[in-house]
Amino acid sequence: MNLPESLIQMGSKRNIMREIREYGLLRAWEVGAEKVLDFSLGNPSVEPPRRVNDFIRELLSGPEAASVHGYTTAQGELGVREKLAASLTRRFGGPYDAGDLYLTVGAAAALCCCFRALACPGDQFILLAPFFTEYTYFITGNGGEPVVVPPDYATFQPDLGALERSITSHTKAVVVNSPNNPSGVVYTAETLSAMAELLRRKAAEYGHPIYLISDEPYREIVFEGFSVPWLPDFYDDTLVCYSYSKSLSLPGERIGYILIGKPVADREALYAAICGAGRVLGYVNAPSLFQRVAAECDGLTADLTVYQTNRDLLYHGLTELGYTCVEPGGTFYLMVKSPEPDAAAFCERAKRYDLLFPPTDDFHCPGWCRIAFCTATETVQKALPLFKKLAAEYGLN
Repeated sequence: MNLPESLIQMGSKRNIMREIREYGLLRAWEVGAEKVLDFSLGNPSVEPPRRVNDFIRELLSGPEAASVHGYTTAQGELGVREKLAASLTRRFGGPYDAGDLYLTVGAAAALCCCFRALACPGDQFILLAPFFTEYTYFITGNGGEPVVVPPDYATFQPDLGALERSITSHTKAVVVNSPNNPSGVVYTAETLSAMAELLRRKAAEYGHPIYLISDEPYREIVFEGFSVPWLPDFYDDTLVCYSYSKSLSLPGERIGYILIGKPVADREALYAAICGAGRVLGYVNAPSLFQRVAAECDGLTADLTVYQTNRDLLYHGLTELGYTCVEPGGTFYLMVKSPEPDAAAFCERAKRYDLLFPPTDDFHCPGWCRIAFCTATETVQKALPLFKKLAAEYGLN
């Protein structure tokens, strides 16, 4: 049988977080769920804001109930986009209007639509490591070539010197994810300002736009002492890809958007190409019920205080035990350096204590591991004594 080899390879390679999650479910059946401390998957552990469920009930029992589940226009219902644009304008400036928004099936679909819309033969998309494991699949599957740039390992901010050396005449876009999955690092205003100046200079040198694609599902999950800059304030040619999966604790409902502001180069053609990408990829329209929920609840968040509590317990607890950690400024992830060169081997050793978390090799950051602390605080508390036993095996502290 003649089938695309690239798709066979993509489908055959398991997502490391989901693989560990499945192991954890099996292990829970064997020893009891309370004994398995699973930090593998970024699945929000807090309920959505009350307004989410209240609004859904109102819609389903109100006069519009018959139309709630119907098709919308491909780019999203006009009234929804108008309401979202007004909310974004209040929160970030702009001004934005309905024509600047394309609603998507979450941030993954937003990214895929951007890559599909932008990629011409030979085009390259720069990824700033560490980055979400699926980025490379999204890019190659939509006709682009990923180019990986390692971070500044002292700060886990982007290494701007390495970025400059990676930009060529084939560079179509740079992908930015801040707050960052998996590191939790928030890119500073100084970093973003310098990056924007670099891209303006390189775009002028090569005579074509170099876009920034800003992947922002963790925008609202930010901890004390940190703030998340609004990237379009720094760089005109920015496409914002957003998801309500984390802020509203709605990962399974798949709702998000692409924001294409007025200053973006070749904006009208690009917007049309994004619409065309959604059509080719078969998205039809973003989920109609949750389009309305997003418009009603934009700017709200779930109760995120548990993430601050868990972050403080885990970061301070692990560093006191002698582990090297990256301080998260946002998200619900923490990166810990493996005490041995092979991070996968460290994760396997941790499994003996039923501590489950992935190495970050697939995030293009070998030698480290990611701990997803979007769990009950009790789970973090139970894990720290086990991390202490694990540390003793390596002679830490």
